Amino acid sequence: MSVEKVAVITAGGSGMGAESARRLAADGYRVAILSSSGKGEALAKELGGVGVTGSNQSNDDLKRLTDAAMAAWGRIDVLVNSAGHGPRAPLNEITDEQWRTGMDVYLMNVIRPVRLVTPIMQAQKKGAIVNISTAWVFEPSTMFPTSAVFRAGLAAYTKLFADTYAAENIRMNNVLPGWIDSLPATEERREAVPMKRYGTSAEVAATIAFLVSDGAGYITGQSLKVDGGLMRSV
Repeated sequence: MSVEKVAVITAGGSGMGAESARRLAADGYRVAILSSSGKGEALAKELGGVGVTGSNQSNDDLKRLTDAAMAAWGRIDVLVNSAGHGPRAPLNEITDEQWRTGMDVYLMNVIRPVRLVTPIMQAQKKGAIVNISTAWVFEPSTMFPTSAVFRAGLAAYTKLFADTYAAENIRMNNVLPGWIDSLPATEERREAVPMKRYGTSAEVAATIAFLVSDGAGYITGQSLKVDGGLMRSV
C-alpha cells in the first residue's frame, strides 16, 4: 500500500471482530483494537498494532482507543464496529433496564465511536465505516428481540449517516451475518440455511475488507446480508 492505512476495530477480541482485525492486518492495515476481555489487546500486539482493554459502552475507553491510533499513526481510515450480546427474554418480560442495555450494545456501540472518528475522516477527506449487524434486521426474530429492535434503528442511522457524509467521501455500511461459526451450531439451524452450512467469521471479515476497500468506493448506506441465502426473500 502506498500510504499506510489504519483500521480501528471495536469489540475485536473474539469472533467476527477479531477475524476482521486479522484480515485487515493481512491486507496491510495497521490495527487498533478495543475489547473488554483483554483479548483484543493481546491480538493487537500479535498483529503489530495497538490495543485497549475497555468497553464500547464507554466514551472514555473509546477515546483512549482513537487517541492511541492517532498517536501511533496519525490517521484513521477504517472503523469496524462489532458488538457483544444483549439481553434475550420473552418480549413483554424484557425490563426497562434490559431495553436500555440492548440500546447500548446494539446501537450506541456504533454511535459513540462514530462521533470520535468522523472528524478525523473529514480532515482526511476519506473514510469507511462498517458495522457488524444481523441478518434478522428486516425480518425480526423473537430469538433476538433487543438485537432486532435496535439494529433496525442502526439501519436507519446508517442511511442518515450516509446521506450526511457521502459528499465528504466518508462511507458507512452494515454487514448482516446469519448463522456464523462463532455461534453454537445446531442441525435445525443448519438445515434452515439454503447453503446447508454455517458461514465462517473469515467470510464475514472478507466482506468487510471489500466494503472498506477502494473497490467499494461507490457503496454507502447499505445493509448487506452474509447469510447463505437465509433471508434472500426479504
